[in-house]
Amino acid sequence: MNEGINIWEFRTTAGYTVGTDLVGFHVEATDGHIGKVDRLSDDVDGQYLVVDTGPWIFGKLVLLPAGTVIRIELGERKVYVDRSKDEIKNSPSYDDRSAGTEPDFRAPYGLYYGPFYGGRII
Repeated sequence: MNEGINIWEFRTTAGYTVGTDLVGFHVEATDGHIGKVDRLSDDVDGQYLVVDTGPWIFGKLVLLPAGTVIRIELGERKVYVDRSKDEIKNSPSYDDRSAGTEPDFRAPYGLYYGPFYGGRII
């Protein structure tokens, strides 16, 4: 477990700078490719990626809190996360209609991912 990580902020060691456009970057789980970044939230204390998994899980969109990102390789156009494919596949469904409009739309993701990190979940 990674103690004290705020899952809604990029880690200082990830190599992210505010304003960096990650849309289109490939996303790599601990056990292989999972998709491409479809969109990015750069909100203060609310950073996350929405990843299009393509054919891997039938085009499902998944939300990954920024704290899951361990490394960004700009030259390779890749984002590396510290979760497995199964952990990501089993995460709560992403509802594009409520994202950003419902005040607590992040709560299910915080409850799911938070225990992996021992940090703030919402």
